[in-house]
Amino acid sequence: MASGTHSVAVVADLGESFGNYTIGDDAALLGLVTASNIACGFHAGDPRIMDRTVADCVARGIELGAHPGYPDLVGFGRRLIEASEEEIRTDVVYQLGALDAFARVHGGTISHVAPHGRMGSIAQTDAKHARAITDAIAAYNTDYIVICQRGLLAEESRKRGLDVGYVFLADRGYGDDGMPVPRSHEQGLIYDPEVIGERCVQVTLEGTVRSVDGNVVPLGHDVDVLLLHGDHPKVLANGTALRAALGKADVRVTGLKDVLAEKANVAV
Repeated sequence: MASGTHSVAVVADLGESFGNYTIGDDAALLGLVTASNIACGFHAGDPRIMDRTVADCVARGIELGAHPGYPDLVGFGRRLIEASEEEIRTDVVYQLGALDAFARVHGGTISHVAPHGRMGSIAQTDAKHARAITDAIAAYNTDYIVICQRGLLAEESRKRGLDVGYVFLADRGYGDDGMPVPRSHEQGLIYDPEVIGERCVQVTLEGTVRSVDGNVVPLGHDVDVLLLHGDHPKVLANGTALRAALGKADVRVTGLKDVLAEKANVAV
């Protein structure tokens, strides 16, 4: 980890309701985050929800992020969809354009893209997904930061000149390989807000996480952004504990663009 003051962004998945169905408490979460991953209508969200979510984020100065996923409302984008590389690429372009339209209407700009659910996780190891997603982003706007973990998605992003923001999933259990374990694992989702806060401080300051097997393992990179899943049943308690723990540890919470800019200045 770089020496000196530590800075990190805090992001939550927002706008994941649909029609009459409400998921999460976006209004409360907006007071805890510096950036947003906004559903683009495929795995969740709809035009009205996208419109309101973008407007609320712009009003509060919260960075806008696109959260594209599979066209899978029933499975919330967490099922593998057998799609071609062309289908994945064009689906991502479609979703970027949809969110960008609302950003323009409300006087905001998209800062980053965070692929959602199964699409995002498989892109860490599957070349087809990694190529398709990064081809879509690079074709649309090379200024967009790609939020991801280590793996092929990060590698393909850099090949296309896209900046990468490394994410730590605050409420997910990690294995000894430094990657999240499946949600089906008994420790796949963490329910203790205090533990979530402690883990996030550890990973931000030390670059390590305690695995589900009790071992301290390195992630292999700095952490730029901490993610709260908006559909977690304790997301507000998680976010409150997370911010309190970061504050106690004197970790500066800011936007993702600022975090990467600071890192670039240190590197120079």
